[in-house]
Amino acid sequence: MNKTSIYGLTFEQLEAWLLERGHRKFRALQVWDWLYVKRVTDFFEMSDVHPEALSLLDEHFAIRTLSEHIKQESVDGTVKFLFRLPDGNLIETVLMRQKYGLAVCVTTQVGCNIGCSFCASGLLSKSRDLSSGEIVEQIMQVQLDLDRAGKGEAVSHIVVMGIGEPFDNFENMVDFLHIIKNQKGLNIAGRHITVSTSGLADKIIEFADMDLRINLAISLHAPNNELRSRIMKINRAIPIEKLMQALEYYLEKTKRRTTLEYILLRDVNDQQEHALELASLIAGYGPLVNVNLIPYNPVDEHSQYQRSDRETVRAFFDTLKKQGISVSTRLEQGVDIDAACGQLRSKQIKASALG
Repeated sequence: MNKTSIYGLTFEQLEAWLLERGHRKFRALQVWDWLYVKRVTDFFEMSDVHPEALSLLDEHFAIRTLSEHIKQESVDGTVKFLFRLPDGNLIETVLMRQKYGLAVCVTTQVGCNIGCSFCASGLLSKSRDLSSGEIVEQIMQVQLDLDRAGKGEAVSHIVVMGIGEPFDNFENMVDFLHIIKNQKGLNIAGRHITVSTSGLADKIIEFADMDLRINLAISLHAPNNELRSRIMKINRAIPIEKLMQALEYYLEKTKRRTTLEYILLRDVNDQQEHALELASLIAGYGPLVNVNLIPYNPVDEHSQYQRSDRETVRAFFDTLKKQGISVSTRLEQGVDIDAACGQLRSKQIKASALG
């Protein structure tokens, strides 16, 4: 039987677990430090922890549950990992080198049921949620890889934008956030963490009420219901009006700047009329909302979509600017290593099926 990942426990949960079994509170702090600061991969390397506690931990938990299946490195320094889970499923994790630090993009589900018509992640339906430990371990595996390189580099930023819909795995995702934010461990500041959602309005409201001080990004990708429903089936259940109400609640409750992600698809959602409609949709939000224009990474299975050309992207950007909208363009990374989210996983699964 596979053991549960020790990384799935928040500090408070670890403390309570040890207390229930007769160990004193400080044991949790010792174990936490060995896991996240010293980053050992074997419980019995925790030299100052009582042997009985170590045996107990080893009996119930595992430190390593993911195994590296494939590692791809881009010429721009981006690294894409394909990890194998104990049940044989594959997930993707990406390390991106940014001017502001090292960012890791984590996956929250095995597959995705949101079904965006342009996305490689949704090529394979969701088979299960990841545990909080499996999400945390993605960061730890990347950090251990950096440690082995011996350059003293550390993960500084997290984006929850990998395979799956994070708000569809809400409880595990929230535990994950508490674990990585803990100042005694990884100590990733909330302002350095961004969670992306395709627009689960009720969960956006619940997230706002939790006041976790985490950055929120919403995948919008279209300025009206007809177009958004065509490319994102979730819009049929949660139309733009309901999504905008949730966004307004979030902004009012948290006062935190929010990103609207907008993938530009040639001749689909990238025309001047779309830019003007988008500007009108969000005109009242001011600087609290930023539109992030994203170059499309073509996927073989979605050949109906192509990348917008540079002139069109520039025109879309300029139109939003002229309308007083805060707008940015995402830097492309990892184009030479199956850049689209879910693309490497999909390729490997298909290759195994054919083999």
